[in-house]
Order: sequence, then C-alpha cells, then structure tokens
Amino acid sequence: MTQTGPTPPPPTGKRMLSEQVYAHLREAIMRGDHAPGAALKPQDLAKEQGVSLAVVREALVRVVGDGLADRLPNRGFAVPAYSDRRWQEIAEARRTIEPVLLRMSVERGDVDWEARVRAAHHRLSRTPAYTPGEGEYYSEAWSEAHRLFHRALMEGCGNPVLLETFDRLWTASELARRWSTHRNPGRDGLEEHRRLEEAALARDADTAAKVLVRHLTLTAEGLTGEV
Repeated sequence: MTQTGPTPPPPTGKRMLSEQVYAHLREAIMRGDHAPGAALKPQDLAKEQGVSLAVVREALVRVVGDGLADRLPNRGFAVPAYSDRRWQEIAEARRTIEPVLLRMSVERGDVDWEARVRAAHHRLSRTPAYTPGEGEYYSEAWSEAHRLFHRALMEGCGNPVLLETFDRLWTASELARRWSTHRNPGRDGLEEHRRLEEAALARDADTAAKVLVRHLTLTAEGLTGEV
C-alpha cells in the first residue's frame, strides 16, 4: 500500500482573505488602476476590500516581493516609478543574457523547436492586444501569448538553468513592459516580432540577436522618454 503524508490543513479564513486581497491588488497594479509612483495606503485598501489592516499588510508584502510595489521607510507602500533604476538594470540583464540564449537556440534547435516558434508567433499575431474591461494596459491573453513566443524562441537552447533565468527576468520586467507599451502606442510590435521569428527560423543568429537587442532596448527606452 502506498503511504501518503498527512493532509495539509485547509487554509484559514485570514489566509484566504490575504490571498484574495493579494490577487486583487496585483491585478489592479497590472491593469494600471494604480499609477506609477502612486501610494498604496493600507487603510484605504482595507476599507475598499472590507478586511483588516493586518490582511492588507500581508498582501502588500507579497506584492513587494513580486517587484510590483516598494516598501518605503516611514512612508508605507507605493507602486514603483517609471524612473526606478531597477527597470534599466533588468533591461541590461535581459540584453546580456537573452541574445546568448537565442543564438544557442538557433544553433541547437530542431524541427520541433521551429514548429513551436512558428505556432507561438501565429498565436501572438492573432491575439488582440487590448480587450474592453481589462484596463488601459494590454490584455492578459496577449501578455501570455507574448511570453510564450519569447519563451519558445529561447527553448531551443536546451539549457534549463538558463531558461529559469529567462523566466525570472521575464516576470520581473512584466510591469515595465506594460508601462512602456502604454506610453508608446505607435510602436510596431507586430513587425518586431515578425522579424524575430523570421531571423530565428532562417537560422541567422547574428540578425536574430541584433533584432532582439533592439526589441529589448525599445522597451527600456519607452520608460525614459528616449525613444
């Protein structure tokens, strides 16, 4: 007979409330309900959600851990600002690491990798970027299609450790991506992604890496007003 461990206890009421408040707050920041640099006042959030300050503070600490808010000495919590240095540091890390992964994918990727890249690009190109009711930033469906396309490009490298690094940097840069896209509505992302797919599947590592670096640079510059 297979032995199983003890069943974990069900979540407490406080933990469930904290999870709900955390999910609500995370989604609100991602949608743009809280502007860059805006204060996140625990008292106001507790009143809005109908929960205690303790529950809100627990949720805020988790949001800080996700990089979606800052904990400021003697000033509570706030959404990061456009000018926060972290966005440029993350962008620098991505421009350093991702072209290397893409080169490896172009060199190592097999026919199945090519098929995944093509399918992911097709999904991305056919997914509406904006959906009524999802706020002023791009939709969750487009966000996921975007992630899957970039992830597919990298998967041909065959190195799970490097792919974990890509995943962490992608998550850390999601809010900056949304802000940058919103601030630069005229940017032709469709063409940028088409060129990425084309160069990768043509096995042109130099062009693919160059296109990717430019793609990442435009996103970072979109936060500084230098585009």
